[in-house]
Amino acid sequence: MLFNSWEFILFLCIVFAIYFSIAFRFRPFLLLVASYLFYMFWKWEFAVIMLAVTAVNYYTGLKIAKSTSKKQQKTYLGISVFASLLPLVYFKYANFFIDNFAVILQELGFKANFATLAVILPVGISFFTFQAMSYSFDVYNKKTLVETNFINFAVFVAFFPQLVAGPIERSSHLLAQFREKHHFKFKLLIEGSKLFIWGLFKKVVIADRLAIYVDRIFENPELYSSATLTIATLFFAVQIYCDFSGYSDMAIGVARMLGFRLMQNFNLPYLANSIADFWKRWHISLSSWFGDYLYIPLGGNRVPYIRWIINIFVVFLVSGFWHGANWTFIVWGGLHALYYLFENWGDKLLNVVKLIHIKKSRIYQTLKIVTIFVLVCFAWIFFRANSINDAFYIAQEIIFFKTDPLYLGASSVTFILSVLLIILLFAVQLLQYFKVASLYFSESKMPVVIEFSWYVLLLLGIALLGMSSNAFIYFQF
Repeated sequence: MLFNSWEFILFLCIVFAIYFSIAFRFRPFLLLVASYLFYMFWKWEFAVIMLAVTAVNYYTGLKIAKSTSKKQQKTYLGISVFASLLPLVYFKYANFFIDNFAVILQELGFKANFATLAVILPVGISFFTFQAMSYSFDVYNKKTLVETNFINFAVFVAFFPQLVAGPIERSSHLLAQFREKHHFKFKLLIEGSKLFIWGLFKKVVIADRLAIYVDRIFENPELYSSATLTIATLFFAVQIYCDFSGYSDMAIGVARMLGFRLMQNFNLPYLANSIADFWKRWHISLSSWFGDYLYIPLGGNRVPYIRWIINIFVVFLVSGFWHGANWTFIVWGGLHALYYLFENWGDKLLNVVKLIHIKKSRIYQTLKIVTIFVLVCFAWIFFRANSINDAFYIAQEIIFFKTDPLYLGASSVTFILSVLLIILLFAVQLLQYFKVASLYFSESKMPVVIEFSWYVLLLLGIALLGMSSNAFIYFQF
């Protein structure tokens, strides 16, 4: 059941009506039933996996809280991590390890012909697994109180607005909200609806339109010119942002209508002025998850310098591998690690030569924003390419640019419309950046009439320009 479908709109209206009509004590149970029905729309067997991950982390959370020795707590935490990651590794990475093990054996001279497994990846397994595990980590680190009500905890793991593609919530932020008494508020309904409409526009009008061009070029990159590959890369950068941030906006908006507060997952990432800043703005819930549960336990930056460099590579490479079982994602993560390190060395060099004042100039900051955007777009090549060979071919063609004709797609009108939509997106982003337009639930400086007209135009755009209901990119992760 996709957010960008009439089935979901009907589902949401029914849940919304029942939620605010029944007694408070029954609402967590309603949300649990609704969330599992929502998830079983894809395949009912997937719900069994989610329930198992939920039960394991609920049980280990109780045991960690009750244990008096650190050894016992570590044991139960280990059980949580192992049992949670086991289905994730099997469904997402089994074939990757089988294929690569066979390649290694063949290189060593052994005959290896392993059959890959017929595995269907459960939708959103990476998201609900990480969310459930974060609870066990937080109970172990005493950052959250143990939850003794299984229904509340199960809703926390399965909450349907953010179940299949985040934001990856923390128990300290979301879990307690299922014990709160939410009253219907027209203000929250309007705020949530506005964010939902903007997210839906980004998805069905911008992302799905750009996907047509992007998919065609990346399917057979050797058939197209350097200019075409460059435009396709730029289009993909906008596509994946509108697709994923569109989902996050809709998820946060739906939760807001029901009275819940989900964390912000995107904060104008393509206006970042550094790689570090980009990762504070892009997929914030995952970036902070790896920071809290991987980078800091590894020692963070409180370790010898060489060890810190290793920590940076580990975090970015794991982040890449989290996105998919393919070497393209690992290279993508490695590229961002290199970006991060070179940026760190560059900042130190500016300090040494006493040119730190340059950082404050507006021209320098603008150039940095443009540079970071170009570097991020270049890394997206590896994220989107169908194979590592395709990725290197596209990168080579763009670097050694040839002045060949630009392919405009099936229609030049459609191509021009895509460009205009990208310009519109960045215009809105700039208004949000300078705090003229509302970003999530911040105050808007726009007159009410203009703001109302804007959302009417968005709805008209969705009706007239919206594409067919395509699945969100991050559902595969």
